[in-house]
Amino acid sequence: MSNIKSKDSVAKYKVIGLMSGTSLDGLDIALCVFNKHETGKWSFSIEIAETIRYAKNWQKLLSSAHQVKAEELLILNTAYGRLIGEEVTNFIAKNKIKGVDFIASHGHTIFHQPQKGFTFQLGNGNALHQASNLPTIWDFRTMDVALGGEGAPLVPIGDQLLFADYDVCLNLGGIANLSTEQKSKRIAYDICYTNMTLNYLAQKNNKAFDKNGGMASDGQVHVGLLKALSKVYATLRKPRPSLSREIFEKQIKPLLDNEKINLKDRLRTVTESMAAEIISAIGTEKEKNVLITGGGAHNSFLLYRLVELGGDQLRFIKPDDPIVNFKEALVFAFLGVLKVRGEENVLKSVTGALKNSSSGVMTGF
Repeated sequence: MSNIKSKDSVAKYKVIGLMSGTSLDGLDIALCVFNKHETGKWSFSIEIAETIRYAKNWQKLLSSAHQVKAEELLILNTAYGRLIGEEVTNFIAKNKIKGVDFIASHGHTIFHQPQKGFTFQLGNGNALHQASNLPTIWDFRTMDVALGGEGAPLVPIGDQLLFADYDVCLNLGGIANLSTEQKSKRIAYDICYTNMTLNYLAQKNNKAFDKNGGMASDGQVHVGLLKALSKVYATLRKPRPSLSREIFEKQIKPLLDNEKINLKDRLRTVTESMAAEIISAIGTEKEKNVLITGGGAHNSFLLYRLVELGGDQLRFIKPDDPIVNFKEALVFAFLGVLKVRGEENVLKSVTGALKNSSSGVMTGF
């Protein structure tokens, strides 16, 4: 790790990025290499990556963690940190990886209430460090919240420095969000619920997800449900908060639970709703190249609706699968690189904080 704190014009970092998203698909692990060139530009590669599916007991623990007592949550925080540390150790051994500089871990969001001054990502970094025996950077969000920001989204600094060739970077994870340059500054925000919504409905049919949007494509748009969803998003659109599980459970879930509407029609309607919200957020006033990543990028029916609604102005570009599937893990690894360099990795223009910050807690360095 000789160059780990180097701010020289040329530097190289080998980092493992960890991401666990709101859709509970699993733990994304990505071995990433970053190079800072003499020009000041960054390049990257995703060397090896995989998603470790959660065992059923861990899916249940993570999905219900917001309901447990404080003592149980603290125990779970340590246990989960140890779990992901062990998964990193297994990943390194299986792939015979050498020379990793450090781990950068997002953790798994349990609470996100920046308006009350807190956000909490499960996965104690000390336990992760102990289990993996590697330096670890974690807790990327709380500094920004302490500075009055939303603590999200954090990916836009990666969009700005790693994916500058695109007009818009659109991520379709549990929640859809975008980032773009506006008046020479990066802006970003959450748009709507995507895989959280689709997976929740698919599970009512005993499926983990609606593969390729197959069930949705067989349904019909329910006008009443579409209007109800639009009304909810209209109230969220002006303040553009970072969307959370709490908002989903309070405002979206009750609409999805309307058993009077056929399940396929509900899936079709929420797909139409999210496509409309996304196109509205991107705008079609001029031609734009849109990078599309995240699990939702594999939903061919959702992509079809985006292309249809986007018309000739929007060109959706789906990159190679490693970037589609592991972009967030990649960017959190990059946030770690910026942190060890003492450089800003969270933008106030995105989160609404008082100032930019170099966020993350460094353990074992």
